Amino acid sequence: MDAVVESVEKHKTKLVIVACDTSEKSKENIKYVCTNNGINIIELSTMEKLSHIIGKRNRAVIGITDKNFSDGILKKCNRG
Repeated sequence: MDAVVESVEKHKTKLVIVACDTSEKSKENIKYVCTNNGINIIELSTMEKLSHIIGKRNRAVIGITDKNFSDGILKKCNRG
């Protein structure tokens, strides 16, 4: 969480993905930081699935720094 917040504040992150089962306090904190910095944020899947996708354990928040990758994710999400 801290690394993603720092990356957002430095304007390196283009998209933030938050697991649906993240605590409400953590969701509020990351949404606040993203909103203040004009970064898109989406809720997707569970911590277990997000962790598995990126090959790390216990991840609730993922920051995407590549513009093309983040655009592709947003397009897929907006299609349904």
